[in-house]
Amino acid sequence: MTNMTPTTSAPASRPKPRPRPQVMTLTDAAAQRVVELTKRADSEIIGLRVGVKNGGCAGQSYTVEYAHEIRPTDEVVETKGVKVLVDPKAVLFLLGTEMDYKADKMSAQFIFNNPNQTGACGCGESVQLKPAAEAQQ
Repeated sequence: MTNMTPTTSAPASRPKPRPRPQVMTLTDAAAQRVVELTKRADSEIIGLRVGVKNGGCAGQSYTVEYAHEIRPTDEVVETKGVKVLVDPKAVLFLLGTEMDYKADKMSAQFIFNNPNQTGACGCGESVQLKPAAEAQQ
């Protein structure tokens, strides 16, 4: 005789959530500059906060400021020994962006290599951005 006991299968396990990609990446030069700024700050900071604000002749501009705390809604990018906090309102505009740092005889600044950028003004102070979902269409 054959065994007629029904076999019970183990409950289906949920697939592990895949890790979320970081909103932004940093070049070695940008990470080194964040380290320098963190050490030089007058007060204790944990990293830099990056965002986007309306204004300028092209419509928007990037913002970079000291971050003294992590806000519950911040997107935290930890890489190369530094923390960059992304303002939640800027996440869709910054998806896939590489943050770099360039210094020459005339200027020193963070550069944002952003695939969502659709234009920029002639002086380089402001940009036109589309949210990542729109930029892919």
